[in-house]
Amino acid sequence: MKFIVEADDQETKEALAVLDLGQPFTVINAPPIGPRTKPKALNVALPFVYGSFTVVYDAEDVPEPDQLRRALDTFASAGDRLACVQASLTIDNTADGWLARMFTAGYAGQFDAFLPGLAALGLPLPLGGSSNHFRTDVLRRVGGWDPYNVTEDADLGIRLHRLGFRTAAIAAATYEEAPARFRSWLKQRTRWYKGWMQTWLVHTRRPHRLVRELGLSGAIAVQLFLACNVLAALVHPLFAASLGYSLLAGRPLAMVANFSPWPIFAAAFLSGYASTIPLDLIGLKRRRLLGHGWVLALTPFYWLLLSLAAWRALYQLVCDPQRWEKTEHGVAKTSRLSGGQIVKGSALIPRRPRPAFASG
Repeated sequence: MKFIVEADDQETKEALAVLDLGQPFTVINAPPIGPRTKPKALNVALPFVYGSFTVVYDAEDVPEPDQLRRALDTFASAGDRLACVQASLTIDNTADGWLARMFTAGYAGQFDAFLPGLAALGLPLPLGGSSNHFRTDVLRRVGGWDPYNVTEDADLGIRLHRLGFRTAAIAAATYEEAPARFRSWLKQRTRWYKGWMQTWLVHTRRPHRLVRELGLSGAIAVQLFLACNVLAALVHPLFAASLGYSLLAGRPLAMVANFSPWPIFAAAFLSGYASTIPLDLIGLKRRRLLGHGWVLALTPFYWLLLSLAAWRALYQLVCDPQRWEKTEHGVAKTSRLSGGQIVKGSALIPRRPRPAFASG
């Protein structure tokens, strides 16, 4: 296991020194040049990886005990063109508040419905940033991660597909802590939107080449889960304001050749909600968490927050593109995995034993 530490991160270095881990743990100092990003650290570690497979976990992750074996079984049953196996991420601290519940629903829709569907259709996958299982030789052949992209996972997933490789999705879960506080949530969402913008700009520099390498269906899929995702968040408050004015004032905001735009605004809202809420409900059902589905009633308000994050991301893309705002962890109040019970208000939340796991 490799610990990649920034040269000036004395706090982490001292904590590792106290642990005195020894083999097979290795501490590697990241060179004090270039961006201070996760993909840069991963690239620093890659030359020191000697196994046939490389797995990326976040520090707070708790994968199911058999996840590594299931990923290896998937590789063994597929050909050499299978370069990556993406496990399913799910939220552990669901009961921490409505933001955590929205995160749970979003992750369920993404990792238990959307990504498996893309994989089944043979389309490119925007990887999640954790629980990625790679063939090490393929990682080296494609150049590792883009150190300047703050969603290096999405970029790598598309790049693998463009180079002729494939990604599979497995149902083995990895439990993560979602930010339940708005400030922490906003920083994380800003980074995600900024990274999706970067990824779209990189991969659409030569549209004809993108279509040639991904095929028409693959190129359309990239536009849907990158460009349309970001654009929907950016225009949402504008459409909301225009639609609200049209409905309250009893007349459209603008008329062109006696044509009212508010039906277009309404259709945009309905199509947007129709493409997310049912998907999240399907994911929650598969994850057996449908009881939390009520939180999706807050989707209109949540989308306004997403819009704030998207506009903040656009500003950072221009002014500070490599800024990496870290997500605070270790503050969860509830867990769906830990043993015992937690008192949350007046409710007792049952908790199951946390599974042990190992990675190397």
